[in-house]
Amino acid sequence: MPSGADLLNCVQADELGDVSTTSVPVSTRSDRLRWWALVVVCLAMFMNSLDSSIVNVALPAIQQDLHFSPSGLTWVVDAYLITFGSFLLLAGRLGDLIGRRKVFLGGITLFTLSSVMCGLAHSQALLVTGRFLQGIGGAFSSSVIIAIIVTEFPLASERSRAMSAYIFVAVGGGSIGLLVGGVLTQALSWHWIFFINVPIGIFTVVAGRALIVENKGLGIANGVDITGSILITVSLMLGIYGISTATRFGWLSPHTFLFVGASVAMLVAFAIIESRLANPIMPIRVLRISTLTRSSVIRGMLATGMFSTFFLGALYLEGVLGFGPVQTGLAFLPMSVTMGILSSGITARLVDRYGDKRVLLPGMILGAMGLLWLTTITTTSSYWVTLFPAFLLLGLGAGTAFAPLLTIAMTDVPVADAGLGSGIVNVSMQMAAALGLAILSALAAGRTRNLVASGHGVAEAMTSGYRLAFFLAGLLVVIGAVVAAVALEGHGPRVVADPLADEQD
Repeated sequence: MPSGADLLNCVQADELGDVSTTSVPVSTRSDRLRWWALVVVCLAMFMNSLDSSIVNVALPAIQQDLHFSPSGLTWVVDAYLITFGSFLLLAGRLGDLIGRRKVFLGGITLFTLSSVMCGLAHSQALLVTGRFLQGIGGAFSSSVIIAIIVTEFPLASERSRAMSAYIFVAVGGGSIGLLVGGVLTQALSWHWIFFINVPIGIFTVVAGRALIVENKGLGIANGVDITGSILITVSLMLGIYGISTATRFGWLSPHTFLFVGASVAMLVAFAIIESRLANPIMPIRVLRISTLTRSSVIRGMLATGMFSTFFLGALYLEGVLGFGPVQTGLAFLPMSVTMGILSSGITARLVDRYGDKRVLLPGMILGAMGLLWLTTITTTSSYWVTLFPAFLLLGLGAGTAFAPLLTIAMTDVPVADAGLGSGIVNVSMQMAAALGLAILSALAAGRTRNLVASGHGVAEAMTSGYRLAFFLAGLLVVIGAVVAAVALEGHGPRVVADPLADEQD
């Protein structure tokens, strides 16, 4: 039975937006159907996060088979990141306008078909084109997931549990992808890292049609903001491309200035146009929601630390310690397992008992400790002494910080704008991770080059570069924790009775 606090939260949700905007009111659906719907959207998110990392361990095999040049090989990764980050806001708003289930299922269908295209690719052009399409499909499916969760779980206590499960697959899928990618590449071939998406995608489409309730869209009767849609999508595409290629062309190069400058100019034009339209793709009122914007900035800081761990950590394990692809995937399992345990309900119960901010801050501190622990790595570090504790702390930090950040972000977003709010949350993480990882990678590479030039060994120089990157990532998360403590408005405990009440229920 819902507690009085839960009922109050439900009333507050109704005041923020009409929860009954679905064609079948969520309150009439059984708990079993709603939780199975959560499984479906989490499967889609797992497939997206899996694909973002599974390719990394297969890059050497792809390069050898398709004869990519070193610079050309980066497009196998960049093509996905560019379109994924660029279409998130557009896809999220389309979900609000025409229905989130339509957008979700369309995205999964495109992602699955483009995965087949990638798996069958025997040329560079076909693979890169498939990766571009995968990014669009991933953006359309993942952009509305948070909005679907918000609609399906209007009660705050249930929503926190649902968000915990979402966070596990969103973050944990990255480390699992490293392991799965290594196993498939070694046992079969790199083609199978894409074919694995096909059965998951087909099941998700079939189950999604049966289980996900469609929202009553705001409609497009007053016209679609085509100009704004094009401006924000192209702006994000140019910006992400400029950032992701800055390490190759140089941060102060004409190439980087051209693309990033054009992105900023189009973003300014977008803001001016949106402020004058009656039916904009991004209503300015949404950006005035402080809990959404502030938590998105903090989430971006935390995401930078987490993504840098996967990318730079994998490079360190394979390039310095000599780990193979499967060993590298196994090395990150403590992080995934820890997040899985916390996502089983522990974080949700902590939030219910102590409030989201009191859970968020220790989580960010634990994440920062894990990153700073990685600054002790050497060319001969013991996994169990140095890396295992760091990955464990990172798992604890991510498992307890990401979910409260999500609930804070979406608390004050009207249900009618939940798709756009979901898109903003995802774009903030994508842009921050892309920018942060590009900067950290560039600084690590610069430190390595300088040390090699001064006579240090390559392994020692690489390790020093990674230490610098981990230190800066940890510092960024510390700053995020300070910002959260000072500027973020949290919510108090929702359970004031016996903390074991949930167990007894």
